[in-house]
Amino acid sequence: MLDLIGRLDEHTLDSRLLRGNPLGDPSSRPLWVYTPPGYDEGARRYPTVYLLLGFGGTLPLWRNRIPYRRPVPELIDGLFARGEAPGMIVVYVDAFTKYGGSQYVDSPGTGSYHSYLCDEVVPWVDAHYRTISDRDHRAIAGKSSGGLGAMITPMLRPDLFGAFATHSGDVLSEAQYIPHFLWAARHLRQYDGDIFAWWADFTTRTAFTKPEDERLLELLGVSACFSPDADGRPELPFDPVTGALRPAVWERWLRWDPVRMAPDHAEALRSQRAIWIDAGTSDEWFLDLGAQAFRRSLTEVGVPDDVVRFELFDGGHRAVEYRQPLAIAWLAERLAA
Repeated sequence: MLDLIGRLDEHTLDSRLLRGNPLGDPSSRPLWVYTPPGYDEGARRYPTVYLLLGFGGTLPLWRNRIPYRRPVPELIDGLFARGEAPGMIVVYVDAFTKYGGSQYVDSPGTGSYHSYLCDEVVPWVDAHYRTISDRDHRAIAGKSSGGLGAMITPMLRPDLFGAFATHSGDVLSEAQYIPHFLWAARHLRQYDGDIFAWWADFTTRTAFTKPEDERLLELLGVSACFSPDADGRPELPFDPVTGALRPAVWERWLRWDPVRMAPDHAEALRSQRAIWIDAGTSDEWFLDLGAQAFRRSLTEVGVPDDVVRFELFDGGHRAVEYRQPLAIAWLAERLAA
């Protein structure tokens, strides 16, 4: 149970866009909406922030308690309860798939998760809660793959989102992925280079009991999002025997790299009211380097410095949930102005 002063409503949203998705995942999706203290006592309207989970994340993870640390919803609630940030509505979005995640994109390999977020979740929340329903008072935030979704969605839909926060977000693909391609090729030796042989094994035993599981699941899942073949089957961007890049497939992954997307979406980025970027200096996926590269790309496309909050902090990729309430407080101040 979460100990909250505000209210957390748990809904199920039946998605028309996710019906018949390629992986057979449920089209009825959990959706949590948090309203801050005082919401039920008046008619005030509030800014909104949409929170995206990382790869492999499901909404119940928000309830998880690490010893001596509090869950993110409680930390966010405390900000508003103590008056340390203007009140916001916080929406917790589910985009889990059979392979672990959707990367928050529309893909023939997984389904229309970007459209689900933008064209179904946002209008539903605006219709059912007292939001300030315009892009200047709507933000999106996430960690890891959720950070990727938080970066690319305002670029693609600046009509909906006017601010974002990315924590250890997936960016600078060559640093993030290529080292893992080489490890994956070694892992796949015991499966004769066939990632689907690994998948058959993975799905018939207790998950994450072999050292290769996390890495191979991620690469299979992201391949389903970024590089499915004509039938939707994931196609790896590297040779599973040598680890060498397959240039045509790899190029499809690079199209979703926020650093490479930025020049083509410069106007959308310049229109943002607030951008938060952070990462740990020992991130296992080198996403601290990605954060620096993305920050530089914002400068290169003309995003004003006073719009951006950038920080590298001590730490790796995991157990950095405490960063998210910091960004929520900063976004709340910016969107309330």
